[in-house]
Amino acid sequence: MREKIATRIERAISDEVFPGCVVGVIDRSGTREIFPFGRFTYDMSAPDMSEDAVFDVASVTKSIPTSTLALMLIDRGELAADTRVVEYLPELQTNFNDDIRMQHLLTHTLDFRVRLSALKDLPPEKILQEIYTTHFEKPPGTAYCYSNASSILLGICLRRAADKPLDRLAGEMLFEPLQMHATTFHPQTVDIARIVPTEYDDWRGRLIRGEVHDESAWVLSRQSPAGSAGLFSTAPDLLNFLQMLLNNGRIDNHYCISSDMIRRMHTNQLSIDGMRTGLGWELCRRRYMGDACSDMTFGKTGFTGCVCLCDPAKGRALVFLSNFTYPRRKSSRNLINDIRKDIADMVFAT
Repeated sequence: MREKIATRIERAISDEVFPGCVVGVIDRSGTREIFPFGRFTYDMSAPDMSEDAVFDVASVTKSIPTSTLALMLIDRGELAADTRVVEYLPELQTNFNDDIRMQHLLTHTLDFRVRLSALKDLPPEKILQEIYTTHFEKPPGTAYCYSNASSILLGICLRRAADKPLDRLAGEMLFEPLQMHATTFHPQTVDIARIVPTEYDDWRGRLIRGEVHDESAWVLSRQSPAGSAGLFSTAPDLLNFLQMLLNNGRIDNHYCISSDMIRRMHTNQLSIDGMRTGLGWELCRRRYMGDACSDMTFGKTGFTGCVCLCDPAKGRALVFLSNFTYPRRKSSRNLINDIRKDIADMVFAT
C-alpha cells in the first residue's frame, strides 16, 4: 500500500497540488502506519515533512472536537439532541427561534445564507450579531446547508452548557485522555518550526503560519476559540482519536463515548432527498471518501487540505494532512478531492 500511496502523492507534489503531506492509517487493533512526503514548502531548503508536523486542520475542527464534544455531553445526559438552542443562546433573534434544536446544528440543517468571509473586517461581537439575527428562508430541518455559522453556534452552546471554554473542554474530555499532546487551539504554544505554513494572505498581509487560517475563526478567536475552525494537530494525535472511534469509544481502557453514539455518527440523520449525513459528521461522501469505503464511512475535510475518515465496517481509519492552500488557495477543490479519493480507495480497498 505504501508504494501506491507514494506514487500518487509524488505525482501530486510534482504537479504542485501541495508541497508536502502526511498520510496515516490505523486499524481497530491499533496497528498504524504514518507516511510523510515532500517538504513544508516548495523551497528546496525547506524542512522535510515529518510524522509529527503540525497542521491547521481547518474545518476538521467542526467534528474534532466540536461535534464530538456535543455528542459526549448528550451521552452523559448533560445535553439533548432536541434541546432548543435558544435555551443556551437567548441572543438568537431569528424567525424560527423556538424551532432550532441542537440536532440542526449537528446536521447542518439550518438554512444559513450568511457569508462569514464577507464579515471578516467586523469585530467578533458584530460577526456574532449577524449570525444571531439571520433570517431563514426555510424551516429548520428541511434543507441541508453546510455552514460555519452552525458550528460556531454549537461551540458557544457547549461553552455555556459545560461552563468551560471550548479549548479547555476539549483538552479535559478528549485531548488529554487520548494523549493528543500536540493538538491545540493555541498554536502560539507550539514550536513554530513544527508548524506547516498554510497560505500567503493578502488580507492579513503576511504568510499564515502558526495562526488560524480561516478568517472568521481567526477574528472570533480574539474572544474564544470558534467551533468551526482553528484546531492544530498531527497525524499521530488524530490517529489516536480515530482508534478510539474504531474501538467503540474506548482506548487503553479509557472510556470516551458510547458505541450507540458512535453508531449515530455513521447513521443517516436526514430525510432530505439526495442527502445523507451522520450526527456531527459527513457520511459516505464518495467524491472524497472514495468508492472502496463502506456506506458507514464517516469523516470530515478541512479547507487547508486535510481529511479524517473512519470506516467501522472495515475497521480502518485514515488521516491525510496537507497544505493544499500553499502558497495560495486554488480556484477548485477538485484537485484535493481527487487525491483524497484516490488515497482513500487505496486504504479501504485492502
